Amino acid sequence: MNIIISNSTNTPIYEQIKEQIKNKIISNELKMGELLPSIRSLARDLRISVITTKNAYEQLEREGYVETIPGKGTYVANKNVELIREEQLQKIEDLIDTAVSIAKLSEISKTEIQNMLDILYEEE
Repeated sequence: MNIIISNSTNTPIYEQIKEQIKNKIISNELKMGELLPSIRSLARDLRISVITTKNAYEQLEREGYVETIPGKGTYVANKNVELIREEQLQKIEDLIDTAVSIAKLSEISKTEIQNMLDILYEEE
């Protein structure tokens, strides 16, 4: 599994791992029921502590993205795809709400915001 750890960010390593795995699940790069690398194997590959990897997996399990079967491993959970989409829509809505509030305070028009959104959405 390709996970990139950045030391130049304030984001904890376990959080970086969790977010990257979560994004792979959301984008369907990791399929439901797919076996994830073992905690030890991932820690070895990333050259980090087993505790850090374990923490990331535990967070993913708490959020319902993976499930651990003792003695067998950690798998991508059979989470409802529609529920994942709803969670993402809620995050987007919250961010847009913040952007609109800032725009109103700064007297930035809806048209200007729409133009920004068009430009950002088209970028790769």
